[in-house]
Amino acid sequence: MLTFADPWLRLLYPRSDPPPAESKGPTFYDDPDTSYTTDNPITDWDEKRGAWFKQHPQFSQSENRIFVITGSQSSPCSNPSGDHFLLRFFKNKVDYCRINGYGIFYNNAFLHPKMRSYWAKIPVIRAAMVAHPEAEWLFWVDSDAIFTNMDFKVPLESIRITTWWCTVGGHDLQEEELGVAERGVFLIRNCQWSMEFLDTWGEMGPKSPRFVRWGETLRETLKDKAFPNSDDQSALVYLLVKGGGVGRFEEMGRKGEVGRRHAEVEGEGEAADEKERWPFVTHFTGCQPCSGEHNEAYEGDSCTVGMERALNFADNQVLRNYGFVHPDLGNVSIVTPLPFY
Repeated sequence: MLTFADPWLRLLYPRSDPPPAESKGPTFYDDPDTSYTTDNPITDWDEKRGAWFKQHPQFSQSENRIFVITGSQSSPCSNPSGDHFLLRFFKNKVDYCRINGYGIFYNNAFLHPKMRSYWAKIPVIRAAMVAHPEAEWLFWVDSDAIFTNMDFKVPLESIRITTWWCTVGGHDLQEEELGVAERGVFLIRNCQWSMEFLDTWGEMGPKSPRFVRWGETLRETLKDKAFPNSDDQSALVYLLVKGGGVGRFEEMGRKGEVGRRHAEVEGEGEAADEKERWPFVTHFTGCQPCSGEHNEAYEGDSCTVGMERALNFADNQVLRNYGFVHPDLGNVSIVTPLPFY
């Protein structure tokens, strides 16, 4: 197993830590028992991060840095338009992070050989916590989720729970709503509690020898679970319990004045108030843009049409800064200049 102390690994993959001459002492990166992988649990993470901050005064834990994580499969999409959609989904996330000053990591590798598909996020988040101790919050966003309010910053000061926050369509999911907890878009704090939570959540996945038994337990507990295997969504709901729509984008664009130039919408007023009610994230769960095999609940081309319109709605919020806009949310290739007055 590779650890931070392996000299050849540190030579090949240097860290961003200062050189030894500038360092005030060893950090957790020098601990041979510390690892990026989920196979080695980390203890005393809060104390280790605290010591790291003391040695890196250029960072402040009170700044509440957010680091966005996303990813997709490593192989090409079978759907002819799938790779194009994934590129545009990723562009949307990069635009959002650039506008709001967040870092971002896009991963398309399986960091644990048994944790694939929807389980692949857990090893990635765990590795990012260790790789980015300066980040107070890790923000996982599924590949098929779109930021649809590009200027909205996560309201960390108003999040009532201290370690976990789920959001979908701009709506905060509090404890009474855990039955619909969203595992595709969530914030998780970089702390010891989260380390242990990820370990526990991951042990319900395919790397666990009790994977089959966990599937049985989840079906016994969650009566509406349709298939036998343990999945990340059901496992998340189990752990949290135990331990609006794309058709309105044109209307929202009119009320929020997405067609105005940037300087015209920064002030107070009805348009700014309306914009605050735009969905923060729109998640196309079940649309499967890469495979094209969408859930039967979606009729015809509703997934493709919805994704196209949501992406263009978000992109208009970027393009207006450069004086252009998509006049038709159903057509990505056509833009028109905005009047310069």
